[in-house]
Amino acid sequence: MTGYDEERIAELLRLLPAVPEGLVRAAQELPQARAEVDTIVARAEADAEFRAKLVADLESALEAEGYTATPSVVASLRVRLGAED
Repeated sequence: MTGYDEERIAELLRLLPAVPEGLVRAAQELPQARAEVDTIVARAEADAEFRAKLVADLESALEAEGYTATPSVVASLRVRLGAED
């Protein structure tokens, strides 16, 4: 520690601005989005036809299967599947 006690650290933390609500919401949704991406990737690895649909038209394939094609999920899947637009 650099000589600060817990009370001083608490004082300094109180001086910080509030975290934007959008950032809090995004952090709360992240575990579910990661799990959904993992599920989609696992399915794509096991099902060549599903993977081909994802690579051909990612957003349409997700919507057809009942997934919500949010920008973050789509971007993550593009990286994980090696799909380029």
